[in-house]
Amino acid sequence: MLSDSPSPDVWHTPAAPTPLRGSEAFRGTDAGTVLDFWRYAMPDLRANTTRGLLAEFLVHRAVGAVARNTEWESFDVLTPDGLRVEVKTSAYLQAWGQPRLSEIRFSRLRGRTWTPEQGGAAEQSYNADVYVFALHTALTHADYDPLDIGRWRFHVAARALVEATGQASLGLAAVQRLCGGAVTYQELAARVAACAGRSLPDDGAAKA
Repeated sequence: MLSDSPSPDVWHTPAAPTPLRGSEAFRGTDAGTVLDFWRYAMPDLRANTTRGLLAEFLVHRAVGAVARNTEWESFDVLTPDGLRVEVKTSAYLQAWGQPRLSEIRFSRLRGRTWTPEQGGAAEQSYNADVYVFALHTALTHADYDPLDIGRWRFHVAARALVEATGQASLGLAAVQRLCGGAVTYQELAARVAACAGRSLPDDGAAKA
């Protein structure tokens, strides 16, 4: 064995990530900057994966979360007071042509937890304290402005209600029955706190 071969018994712990500004340049190439990569990776906020990240970002900001969760966490957003929030997203319109509006459905409500130390859990479970169902309401592409937060509506439910359904996915009618009326972005933090049975801190109002 080569002397510089890694030991299989060493636990490799990464350093905490340093937030990027976008101006950092890739070394050893003319590929450009981190901002160039971001523009390449997420050029369209309507795309399914990116739209899901955008919804998580909006909930993250609304509840005043401090840091983004790691990708392998079993929920999406952690509030400052330790509330675990799962964000599910759907929309009538997609980033491609379609003959009719999409059916609204929120999937993957339960999943297997995973940690680097223990690996994946044997069974699926509901892993958040509160579930936020984020719906983009635009019905025409002319009205679909990804930067207009007013186009989003949020349904919110406590874990007990979601878990009681026993379902891995829910359609819009089921979500409406479960959550009641939808709220706007400005009302989101208060609804999340209410569904968790908590009071909203004086400085915890949703960011406009």
